[in-house]
Amino acid sequence: MIRILLLDDHSLFRESLSRLLEAEPEMQVVATCQTPLEAVSLLRHRAVDLVLLDYDLGEQQGTEFFPLAQAAGFTGRVLLVTAGMSDTEALRALETGASGLFLKHSPPGQLIEAIHQVMAGGTWIDSRAVRSLEDAKRGAAKPAVQPLTPREQAVLKGIFEGLANKEIAARLQVSESSVKAGVQQLFDKTGVRTRSQLVRIALERHLDE
Repeated sequence: MIRILLLDDHSLFRESLSRLLEAEPEMQVVATCQTPLEAVSLLRHRAVDLVLLDYDLGEQQGTEFFPLAQAAGFTGRVLLVTAGMSDTEALRALETGASGLFLKHSPPGQLIEAIHQVMAGGTWIDSRAVRSLEDAKRGAAKPAVQPLTPREQAVLKGIFEGLANKEIAARLQVSESSVKAGVQQLFDKTGVRTRSQLVRIALERHLDE
């Protein structure tokens, strides 16, 4: 029996994935949670063989789980289940302790296959991510980010500082909807998908200076 813990900040996804896994006779979902701290607390009291870890946890990154889990003595496997992440972040996660990378839009049957492969001691990397990861390892050049407007730079700086949209709006004295529009423009211009990836963009642009 493979004892599984689900760490994802979307309750609907957690419930759907739980039903999928519980239908497998050799799998048991022993707990679900939405933050790394909550997951580590559960690991201290429950036996878990595998953690299915979402990379984008809203205001947090799934990779924050690894040092906490290691400190708690967790020795099980971790499979990242994500809608997408940059090549650099994927490589870092694999180097930190992830046993594989599974994309959320892949067929459910492949997830079952990925779990078995990871639990057998292998590594699962979605075939669509293999080429880009190989390019990242070779240091392939990334496309240049389009120039940002002063407003977009201000929003990006707020994201880098860990501010929520409401807090950024208060700082810039604009509506929260304007900030949301600015965030979407940043996604479009930078080609990334998550706020945590925007933080990397901010670092590259030295917005912390």
